[in-house]
Amino acid sequence: MVEVATLPWPAIGSIAAAVASLALVARVLAHRGKPGANWFLAVLLAQAGWCLAYGVGLLVYDPGVRLVLEMVSWVGIVWTGLTFLAFALEYTGRGDVVWGRGYGAFVAFGVVASVLVLSNPLHGAMWTGFELDPVLRSATVSYTLAPAAVLTLGIATLAVVVAVGLLVDTVASYGPLFRREAAAVAVSALPPGLALLAWAFGVGPVPQLNLAPIMFIPHVVLDAYAFGRGELFARNPTTVRAAERTAIDDLADPLAVVDPNGRIARTNRAFADAFGFDPDEGIDRPIATVVGGDLPDVGEEATIERRVERGGDVGGSWNGASAGGRATFAVSVSPLSDPAGTHVGYTAIFRDVTERERRRQQLEVLNRILRHNLRNDAGVVRGYGELLADRLEGENHRMADAIERRAGALTALGEKARTVETLIEGEPSRPVALLAHLERAVAEAEEEFPDATVNLERGPGVDPESDPVASVPEEALSAAVSNLLENALRHHDGAGTERPDGGAWARVVLDRSDGGPVIRVVDDGPGIPDHEIEAIEAGRETALEHGSGLGLWIVHWAAAAIGAEATFADRDPRGTVATLRLPMEDDTSTDTTDTSE
Repeated sequence: MVEVATLPWPAIGSIAAAVASLALVARVLAHRGKPGANWFLAVLLAQAGWCLAYGVGLLVYDPGVRLVLEMVSWVGIVWTGLTFLAFALEYTGRGDVVWGRGYGAFVAFGVVASVLVLSNPLHGAMWTGFELDPVLRSATVSYTLAPAAVLTLGIATLAVVVAVGLLVDTVASYGPLFRREAAAVAVSALPPGLALLAWAFGVGPVPQLNLAPIMFIPHVVLDAYAFGRGELFARNPTTVRAAERTAIDDLADPLAVVDPNGRIARTNRAFADAFGFDPDEGIDRPIATVVGGDLPDVGEEATIERRVERGGDVGGSWNGASAGGRATFAVSVSPLSDPAGTHVGYTAIFRDVTERERRRQQLEVLNRILRHNLRNDAGVVRGYGELLADRLEGENHRMADAIERRAGALTALGEKARTVETLIEGEPSRPVALLAHLERAVAEAEEEFPDATVNLERGPGVDPESDPVASVPEEALSAAVSNLLENALRHHDGAGTERPDGGAWARVVLDRSDGGPVIRVVDDGPGIPDHEIEAIEAGRETALEHGSGLGLWIVHWAAAAIGAEATFADRDPRGTVATLRLPMEDDTSTDTTDTSE
């Protein structure tokens, strides 16, 4: 019986690497079916066969048997590299490539190379001059590599290099989540790979000794680390990569990735369908020629209108608003950077706003027609009502007066419709002197309700010598304040507590008690019915929650346009406190000190 101590160390190292690889196979078997696991098993089996054949070969001095073992080790070399590439592809979320033509070419080459190795004694296409050349008490051999063998080693090495690149890219792209696993497996390929190249080129003091099998010992150690502590198959990058593809390809909105020069680099199916774009032919085209207009600057939004034909040969996933004809897209652009922070292009998203624009146009037309008819017809009715009220007495006079008042209400309703249209269209923010603005609103309320009492006060935190300035959409602010005042005065029941006669009363207060500008409209009326507030909070009017007018809705929409918060609370002993909290801090003030002499 041969003692291990008497065996040459190269044979011991090679056989130990084979045994370690097989031991790792036993542990990986439990993870079969997980992304990359089956191919990882193939890698371990190929390298175990390589190491075992070479290690046993170093103990065999019979030329015929030694040749067979050398051929088996060569087959292990070929398939270790190729299966390692397949593992890297599937593990990093590129499993579809493994079953494609690209990797199929590697497999075909591996089959041809294996056949040439096993039949080499018949043709000598892989090597010639095979002979025993013992060294270090090992049955090493020497032979001359033919071009086919050099090419085989090159392809196997290329497969390993590509695999390592994929794993390194995973570390760079996905950060710490897969860093330990991918880095360990990538580094593990370096020791045997470099040793194999050194043997192929005859580098080192003992050129006939191939140290690559021995170098699989650190390789297996790193693999074991990745599998054990690193949890190689407990999680893998396929999840993240699949999510990336799904996020782009399954996105309902058309999306295009363009380079810094505005040329298309990537699109999703919705883009292809919406714009009749063929990714196989259109990549690298300027996006402006595809969508029919230039993209907006980053942070801005623009609309693009074009004729589209859905359901064509390309795509088919876009659920646009129109089955054909004109479509309107709102385009937004975001900068795109690589993991190092380098600007590499832009992402453009095209939201189909065809129905939104159509509704806006319809509402605009309906609103203008409604306002025009209300203004004209209500003016006529009001005029005749005034004439009748002047000529009639008693019950007839009261009916004529009611006609006049209702006609006036219809005219006011038309003006509210104009306010709603303004809020829909939107307006830019501009600096507004708040006290001066509120003074105008109070003056207009006093003119509309001459019998009411309306006061304006500076509240806590407001400098008596200055006028706070805030950047807001001015018309929206006017709409909110004027409608709050109108609601307070128009619906007053004459039973107030602030005036001796119980008449209509309201107070407008500007303060900074909460840090930012706050406008409060206080009244002593009957209060806002709960169903009015509930209708606003629900966002819709129902049969049971029907608002009596547009006033509170305008306040709600105007507050949203400002970015403010409108709240309502009961006042003691009666009345309502309406609070409008502006979203921004007023950072400038207008000096109101009178410097004239």
